[in-house]
Amino acid sequence: MKKSANLAALVGAGLLMSTLSGCGGAETRSDFDNVDVTQPVTDWQLVWSDEFDGNSIDATKWTHEINCDGGGNNERQCYTDSSDNAYVANGILNIVALPAAEGAEKPYTSARLVTRNKADFKYGRIEMRAQLPFGQGSWPAFWMMPTDSVYGGWPRSGEIDILEAVNLKVVGEDGVAEANVHGTLHYGREWPNNLHSGKSYQLPNGVNPADDFHTYAIEWQEGEIRWYVDGYLYATQRQSEVRYNANGDAVGLSHRGWFAEYYNIASGELETHWDAAPFDQKFYLILNLAVGGNWPENVNNLGIDASAFTEGQRFQVDYVRVYECSTNPVTGKGCDTVRGGYDSPDDALVTGLAPIPTTASGLVQSLTIFDGTPNPNWAAWDCCGGTTPALVADAQRGDVYEFSVGATPTVNGFTSRTEFLPESGVASPFDASGITEIGYIRFDMQVTSAPGSAPWIFKVESIGANSAVELELTASTEATAPVTGQWQTYTFPLQALADAGLDVAAIDVVMIFPAWGQGEGAVYRLDNVEITLDYPELVLFADEANPDWALWDCCGGSVPTEVMDDAEHGTVAQFSIGATPTVMGFSNRTENGGSGEVFDASLLTNGGVVQFEMKVVSAPANAAVDWLFKLEANGSGDGAVELNLADSVEQAAPVTGQWQTYTFNLADIAATGFDVSAIDVLMVFPAWGQGEGAVYRLDNVIIKQP
Repeated sequence: MKKSANLAALVGAGLLMSTLSGCGGAETRSDFDNVDVTQPVTDWQLVWSDEFDGNSIDATKWTHEINCDGGGNNERQCYTDSSDNAYVANGILNIVALPAAEGAEKPYTSARLVTRNKADFKYGRIEMRAQLPFGQGSWPAFWMMPTDSVYGGWPRSGEIDILEAVNLKVVGEDGVAEANVHGTLHYGREWPNNLHSGKSYQLPNGVNPADDFHTYAIEWQEGEIRWYVDGYLYATQRQSEVRYNANGDAVGLSHRGWFAEYYNIASGELETHWDAAPFDQKFYLILNLAVGGNWPENVNNLGIDASAFTEGQRFQVDYVRVYECSTNPVTGKGCDTVRGGYDSPDDALVTGLAPIPTTASGLVQSLTIFDGTPNPNWAAWDCCGGTTPALVADAQRGDVYEFSVGATPTVNGFTSRTEFLPESGVASPFDASGITEIGYIRFDMQVTSAPGSAPWIFKVESIGANSAVELELTASTEATAPVTGQWQTYTFPLQALADAGLDVAAIDVVMIFPAWGQGEGAVYRLDNVEITLDYPELVLFADEANPDWALWDCCGGSVPTEVMDDAEHGTVAQFSIGATPTVMGFSNRTENGGSGEVFDASLLTNGGVVQFEMKVVSAPANAAVDWLFKLEANGSGDGAVELNLADSVEQAAPVTGQWQTYTFNLADIAATGFDVSAIDVLMVFPAWGQGEGAVYRLDNVIIKQP
């Protein structure tokens, strides 16, 4: 369930440990090579359950929440303790949403049952068998909240949604009945800058969850939570995995999962943590059926279908069971029910929204919103005026986007929100936190028809407009107003936007427009819209040697030279190998004649390349020898990566007498574990001991962002 800050300060005594017993032991058996998905795996030990076999709701296990707060989601029900809204019959718990009496505070009544202060759990398999309600406006949920909000207000202390569904069986304009169930985690920054990630699932063969009973479960262990329907694993979420360089600096995420943001008790500083928090505490269970609210009323056929609730909608629960992994109760690990693909981003593994850690140099990324080719994840957009931004051919630029403003006030720009994207697009809010101090939003604009004297506005929004900054174009770095008929560049530093209150971690709208209500008649074009930075670049050799990077023969005793080649290449670096085995290239180390100032390529890890041109003048005696490219870092070869030239982007072996280009992606190099933050040697050579007779030339040796 999504909810707002009025549910944040949840505290409780947590009277039961996750090792709670007393309901008997239940141990079932599975073969990992042929998993029986209808049963928990061996070593799952039952520690708590409610089979609903009595005549009433067990007050030792469940408490009725009684309120009309709307769940923080503008829901339309009051939760009651009436037996009309929740009762046990024939071994089934029924949670019923009904129309309220005339004049009631809310138009519907329903029930929410919680185990708070009666049972809470940390790790295990939490399972429910249930048949779900249906109809436009229905919103059943089986979920968990922390007993004690040790990391702060919602959702800093986390929320685990085992099952949610909205508007089941509602048939849309496409003729398809709603049949999705959802598993979700809420975490991160405090409301309203909260974040969530998850996955939806549909039962096979068009089966609808409202037509029969199905089993919904999570398996929760330290650092990982997995979601199941009828034993089929459809989603996996994990804590983030930080990647460090050799200096111990966090330079990126090898997996982007959940995160926690909370205040350090000792320092008072707000910190980001990429570990098991907040899902490393005790959570209690919640069963409820909401009617309407922000989510169900804004999808499918919209609003609430009152006729669907006339006779009551029933959320029917056969049982709720909690198992503990007896193999390792402390971590919950060792009882996993998995299948192939459970840890693949192309299958079950969910990518979370953790911010990418950065150091002073930082691992960063940039975003091209539009550069002549539409980005399906960032649609050109007229908010309110009814026009459709169009790709037009500009005489100077080629394809650009053209926007116009009519009599109806509007704002125009680009958005990455799902409701405005084409079918091929995926909502992709951009995390610019890694480049806040050094990045900027930049675009080119040409006004072809001016709207009078209206000021021109630049506006950025993030997290669904929960955070926004609006400035005049004259507040840009260029400090210029638009001139009709001229292409002009506008730059806005990210730091200035952050200082003005923008949360740069989830930018999802960039807009440029004449001031609201003053833009009638405006026609303007945009190009090269990007969130980026000025990347560092290292040229080791281009027409002449870089004095900080010496031409270097490691071990053969030769002296590499600068020679003239053809008219295109001019002066190039030439290397020769004799009988003594050696490797050759460029070195920054002082003992080899370099400056000792290593090159930090961290900022280039996303999209950057190492590139050079090579011509073999004379092939080695062994013409079939492998030619190699090698980087070293941190002095004396403490970190190194060696690749075959045939593994370059071009995948080409050298051809004697021909200049050839070789490109290696820094992301691929970093993925090997090589520390790109302190590069001090770059070498190209035939394999050790097999290079005698080789003479070759290098030119345009560069590490750059293309």
